[in-house]
Amino acid sequence: MIQAVGDDIEILFSHEKIATRVQELGARITEDYAQAEELYLVGILKGSFIFFADLARQIDLKIKCEFMGISSYGASTESSGIVQITSDLTCSIENKDILIIEDIVDSGLSMNFLCKNLATRRPRSVRICTLLDKPENRKVAVDVDYVGFQVPNLFVVGYGLDLAEQYRNLPYVGVYHEPS
Repeated sequence: MIQAVGDDIEILFSHEKIATRVQELGARITEDYAQAEELYLVGILKGSFIFFADLARQIDLKIKCEFMGISSYGASTESSGIVQITSDLTCSIENKDILIIEDIVDSGLSMNFLCKNLATRRPRSVRICTLLDKPENRKVAVDVDYVGFQVPNLFVVGYGLDLAEQYRNLPYVGVYHEPS
């Protein structure tokens, strides 16, 4: 159920609903990687930082935290289709189990680019965990291993997701509507 909070944003997923789902994802990841020596969480900046922090606290394993910056949106509500690495890893991931933590998988272009890039670094495994998955907008097939919520083809903000660097601090995920 979507709840209106203003002229431009309607709540899609409440803070409480997100917290419950993050706890469930953490438990599943802990179970799936129980035999791993160490799990490298790779947060994709900037959008995943809140989800990343909350999820990391729900994973009961030995983890290392890394971050990468990639961009394809700029200040627009639509992907440009051109992916850029704006910040790279600080360590080698060779023979490591990698779990990419993303805020949203939308067209698949960024995640496809990132997975190909990381594969050249010879990790043991690479999986994807996203808070939000928007499969109806896919331009490139991407296998997402852990999904918080599927969302319709709408522009969403909050809980780390932004529009021109605004709305990241909202404690919920909301649908953004252009003001009239």
